[in-house]
This record gives sequence, structure tokens and C-alpha cells, in this order.
Amino acid sequence: MRNAVLLPNGFVLTTDNSAGIGEKIEDVVSTPDEIVSYFAARVALLEQWAAGATPLSIVVHNFSGNQSWVKYVDGIEKLFNEIGVKCPEITGSSETNMETLQSAIAVTMIGEKVEEYFAKIQWYAYGKPSVGAEVIKNSDKIANLKKIREAINTGLVHQVWPVGSNGIKGECERLGLHGNLVDWDVEKSGGPATIVLLGVDISKEKEAKLHFGDYFEAIS
Repeated sequence: MRNAVLLPNGFVLTTDNSAGIGEKIEDVVSTPDEIVSYFAARVALLEQWAAGATPLSIVVHNFSGNQSWVKYVDGIEKLFNEIGVKCPEITGSSETNMETLQSAIAVTMIGEKVEEYFAKIQWYAYGKPSVGAEVIKNSDKIANLKKIREAINTGLVHQVWPVGSNGIKGECERLGLHGNLVDWDVEKSGGPATIVLLGVDISKEKEAKLHFGDYFEAIS
């Protein structure tokens, strides 16, 4: 597992948060609340997949006020609609006693581990590392979760490892890989998991390359 917590009876807890990004005047990055929750949920979902789990419920911690709650829920539901999976039940709480100057949200998922299939794999990097406003600018270049989900279902991918603030290099070190990639910024932050490391079945590498297309390269 990457940053997940293994709970009793095979349950898995993952979470991600965001601050200073949203629709408030004092936010560092101005963007719709739906997009903020979409990417927070994206990270928590990828952490579930990294742990070999499927989310069953979602908890939203909303520090941006009541006006943001529906938008946050819409963003999370959009993520699950895109990957073709029914969105788990969403619950949570909103800070309404104090008006914050900047937006803040945390998305927590509780999932259940599924049966794992072990195959010999080759690690690949997928997606363009993007941070802040780049996430919106490079939306067509970041790792596509629907493609990842399809690759998991068809047996192309057997392991998922999202890239965080330590960049490709940092995540490769955690996996015991050298992290050598040509013309990739291996030290740049992956932001909200805009790039993902994928363990591809070595017998299906050619098929995987066709499936993922651009910004998909084997790690040596």
C-alpha cells in the first residue's frame, strides 16, 4: 500500500485534502469548487486502487461554507460518472460557525480490498506532471482514470501507484526503482496525482501502449 490505512476485516481508508484553491477571493488558485473536489477525490480513489481496494463510502470535510457543499458533491459524482462506476454514498460535515477566508476541503474514502492477482509486471509512468493552474491547462495530458480503470478490469494493469509531491523520482525510490525516464521531469510534483505509475503485465505491454497512448513510458 502507498498512503492507505488498513482497517480490520479488509477495509481500507484513504484521504486527500486541498486548501487555498477554490472560489473564495483570498484563494491562491481560483477555480470552481467542483474541480477542487474532483481532484481531491481522484487522489483518494487512486490510493484505494493502490491498496487493491474499491471504495464503499465517502466522507467530505468542507471548510468552505454551506454554499460549497453541493458543488463539492457534484465534483465527486462527476469523477465516478467518468470512470463508469456508481458513486458511493457521500456524507460529511460543513464548517458553518466560522467564515473562512480561503477554501479548504478533505475527501476521505473507506473501501474494501478485493482479491489480488499476481503477475510479472513492468512499471510505466502515465500522465504529465502538473501542479496548480497547470492541472486545468494540461487536463488532456494528465492520467485518465477511466483508462486506468478499464486497464485494471481487462488485466493490463495489476498495480497502481499515484505520484505525489515527491515526484516520479521519490515514488520510484519507494518502489525500489531507479526511475530513469527520457525527457521527463522526474523531480516535479505530481500535484493531485496527475501522473500515475502503473504495473503493467509484461505479456500485454504492446496492448497497454495502444490503450494509454501519449505520456506513457516504461521506467528503467
